[in-house]
Amino acid sequence: MVDLIGQYNKIKDEIDQAVIDVIRSSKYINGPEVKLFGEELEKYLGAKHVIPCANGTDALQVAMMALGLKPGDEVITASFTYVATAEVIALLGLTPILVDCDPVTFTLDPEQVEAAITGKTKAIVPVHLFGQCADMERIMQIAEKHNLYVIEDNAQAIGAEYTFSDNKKVKAGTIGTIGCTSFFPSKNLGCYGDGGAIFTNDDDIAAKIRMIANHGQRVRYYHDSIGVNSRLDSMQAAILRVKLRYFDSYLTARQQAAKYYNDAFADVAELTAPRTSSKSTHVYHQYTLITERINRDEMQKALAEKGIPSMIYYPVPLHMQKAYQSERYPEGSLPVTEQLCKSVISLPIHTELDAEQQDVIIDGVKSFIRTESGILN
Repeated sequence: MVDLIGQYNKIKDEIDQAVIDVIRSSKYINGPEVKLFGEELEKYLGAKHVIPCANGTDALQVAMMALGLKPGDEVITASFTYVATAEVIALLGLTPILVDCDPVTFTLDPEQVEAAITGKTKAIVPVHLFGQCADMERIMQIAEKHNLYVIEDNAQAIGAEYTFSDNKKVKAGTIGTIGCTSFFPSKNLGCYGDGGAIFTNDDDIAAKIRMIANHGQRVRYYHDSIGVNSRLDSMQAAILRVKLRYFDSYLTARQQAAKYYNDAFADVAELTAPRTSSKSTHVYHQYTLITERINRDEMQKALAEKGIPSMIYYPVPLHMQKAYQSERYPEGSLPVTEQLCKSVISLPIHTELDAEQQDVIIDGVKSFIRTESGILN
């Protein structure tokens, strides 16, 4: 689904030198590379504070801890997302309230959010799924109206740009109270291990985040709050500094690959290509098709037989997962999410994907559809 070796080979000398420099410095933990990366990402995003941390899941957990959320507080998020979004809510003793998504963008439906708000609601976690922003202008209006925090799960859309109705443009993850991201290797901006970061424009919240992520201490051995140990190591920061220099070109490559797919599938009635919000650019962390009248699982098998990878994100919605089942969510309660889980399939998309490779993938998809077994009666 991604070609990390091909990407590495193009910047090999810079990556190798960055790693060697860290080894020679012996400053492996909280070394200067971490501080420099944070500053450079602040500049790229236009965020006042970027606090690197160990991974994207930690980023969400530390964000919620910094906001002082307490057991029993309700946090609204999407059911159509990776489990980490809801996992940290439940882990902290908070109550995840799962709602449906928009059928066009697959992101959190603001009207479903507002309908789910109760006196216990304290925060909203919009997920910028597959590479584009949720309707942040509407979500922020709802949050302001009900005095709620907004924590952006930006693990899949770093680099995307959101445009408000007054034409103000901002980067994904910098709109809400706090933004969180992951640098897992397959992400658009990925390191060579685990990594994450937390963004905020609030000085007080930033100070709390830094303290919590460092065992709850501002001064070494003086612990002012319950904290965790979550830090980005210096070697990963050095790698990310190199890749950040190329990041916009990586996004352009993904967008070009998505357009190539879109053009190829435009006349295929059984497929709906990703649709882009009028308010957000799309950075295509995933290229996800909606299938209609196709046996999607059989298509995935047929592609695999030809050596063509594909993925289904996500086969089971969170509200139907054993860990999150509740009487609140009978089958059919979140119809858009449930239908998407039955019909979506993602094709390879990455910075090294070329037209020849895409032609093989496209031909594999179309060949399956042309067969009698491809179309359902």
